[in-house]
This record gives sequence, C-alpha cells and structure tokens, in this order.
Amino acid sequence: MQEALNAQLAEELASSYLYLAMSAHCASRNLPGFAHWLKVQSDEERGHAMKFYDFVQSRGWPVKLHGLKEPPADFGSPLQLFERALAAEREVTNKIHQLYATASEMEDYASQAFLQWFVNEQVEEEKTTSDLVQTLRMISDDPVALLTLDRELAGRGARAGLPPAIAE
Repeated sequence: MQEALNAQLAEELASSYLYLAMSAHCASRNLPGFAHWLKVQSDEERGHAMKFYDFVQSRGWPVKLHGLKEPPADFGSPLQLFERALAAEREVTNKIHQLYATASEMEDYASQAFLQWFVNEQVEEEKTTSDLVQTLRMISDDPVALLTLDRELAGRGARAGLPPAIAE
C-alpha cells in the first residue's frame, strides 16, 4: 500500500506540473485569466500531493519521491488544452479508483477512509473541467466570447472552481 500511495503522490505532483505548463502556455498567448485559473489548479494539485505525503508519513512509512517527466509546452487552442486537462483528470480518477480497490483488497481501512475524499474530489474535478470544455465548444472561434471567459476565469479563488456565471 505504501508503494501505491507514494506512486499516487508522484501522479499528483505530475498533475500540478502539467497544469503549471498549461498556465505558462496560456500566459504566452495573452490569456491571463486562463493562466491564472490553471495556476490555481496547479496549486490545488500540489495540495493533493501534500495530502498523500502527510498521510504516508502519518502511517510511519517512508515517502519516496519519484522523478517527473517534462510536460509539453504547447497545448494548442484553449479547447484542446482543456480537452487534454479533462483526459488527465479522468486518468487521475482511474488511478484513485485503482488505489481505493487496492486498499479494499488489503483491508486497509485507514487508507480507504483517506482515499474517499479523493474519490469525491475527482467527481468535482471532472465536472468542472468538463463544464469548461463544453463552454469552449459553445464559444467556438468567437474571440469576444473567449476574452469574456478569460476575464471570468481570472476571478477564480484558491478553491473556488468555476466562477458562478460559468458554473450555472
């Protein structure tokens, strides 16, 4: 179990790294709201990694940090970028589910209880990202709508998800 939890710690750090690269991509394309939203998401993913770090340590197990591969630098259009983000969130969901199944098989109730928060969190992560994909599909190539969305995304707080106008 400790190896699987350490592996998931690396996955969460990789997610943080990916979102940070996505943020840099948007910043370089003069989309500061998208860049901000993605940087906040990167910070949130790092927070998830730290939850794994703390949990592994609380069990008295050694934390093993794995190397991270370099994320891409170009993600195409905002729609392509968020489609990639949604695919990444779905991968994380699958890995969390596998981790939960492993904890269940091992009858590791403490890990199951810990992982339940992540199971619930991934539902929210996928919905938020999916909502953005749908919004970007509706926007299509409308530059005014894209700039409006960019401004709305700039208002994301540290834990807010989508702005109310987008979430409805």
